[in-house]
Amino acid sequence: MLSRRYCYWFFCRRKIKRDVYFESFMKWLSLTGFPLTSETHPQSYVVQKIIMIKSYAKSVTALLLFVFSIIAAAAWYFSHQLLYPGIYPCNQEHYVFCDSPSEIGLSYEDVSLETADDIHLKGWFVPGSKADQGVVLVHGRGATRHEGLRDSIALHGQGFNLLLIDLRNSGSSQKSYNSMGFHEVKDVHTGVEYLKDRGISNIGVVGYSMGATTSIMAMSENKQIKAGWFDAGFSDLNTIILEAGERDFNLPKMNWFSGLVRFFYEWRGDLETIQSAPVNVISKISPRPVMIVHGTADRVVDVSHGKRLYEAAQEPKSLWIVPEGRHTRTWQADKEKSSRLISEFFNKGLSEAGV
Repeated sequence: MLSRRYCYWFFCRRKIKRDVYFESFMKWLSLTGFPLTSETHPQSYVVQKIIMIKSYAKSVTALLLFVFSIIAAAAWYFSHQLLYPGIYPCNQEHYVFCDSPSEIGLSYEDVSLETADDIHLKGWFVPGSKADQGVVLVHGRGATRHEGLRDSIALHGQGFNLLLIDLRNSGSSQKSYNSMGFHEVKDVHTGVEYLKDRGISNIGVVGYSMGATTSIMAMSENKQIKAGWFDAGFSDLNTIILEAGERDFNLPKMNWFSGLVRFFYEWRGDLETIQSAPVNVISKISPRPVMIVHGTADRVVDVSHGKRLYEAAQEPKSLWIVPEGRHTRTWQADKEKSSRLISEFFNKGLSEAGV
């Protein structure tokens, strides 16, 4: 009878295809009279089972590695889409105004800014009649400073100085990557400092979509921002990934997958997405006033995000749910009410800040 040591050496040490050699070996054993059933020769039977199990294990391992590779590649792709979104061309259906502030009758200056991390930004400064009050307008992901021109009409009509900036990796500003607000807060801080350098001490911020998210994060850190109007901002990135996957790719909502996407995104973008999530920091803004605006027909950032942000915020806070309002199209949904509310909000918020 062959020893176990010999079988181990023969089947496990040789760098050969075991299934081929096993079949030849078993034929040789049968010719020499060795019994090959579990009852008459249990050792040979055990060897067969071990080899079968190892073969199955290798196949299962290969399959699992293949599936994981597909999942990892998909997560990497989604993280890439977050980092490098396309820049959408200005269209009048969305932004209404696609030229410069002169299109709405406003004089302006082209300005260049530099952030704390050496990113060069471009923007427009629109001087107003209120020497010490100004508003920074912050566009959304893939958009440009043109997004703020609609609300500039009412705000400038109230005398506010205005600064409309292109965030990093947007419009005419320096190319970089998108961090869904984490690094863009430095752009907002830079805009605030620009207004401060011009002698404007009472400063508010208007943000749209990712710009709203960025503005919430910036205002939670920067006490110099006295009031914030947040239009269609998202509450947290994890929920946005889950909703976008379901909406755009018919994927089931899987937290483990969104977690993998965030892992790659955070690693590649040198950022953090949980502690800095708007829903986790908006309460720090109080006692400064915030206005949450969201449309019920928003198909990009569901209206539930606006409601969660409002619930998480502390007083003083206000909420305007816009019936049939689409994503960042509050002005189009109800131009008169939008102009009235934004004027009242900043007149009160910035005037009281100066008292």
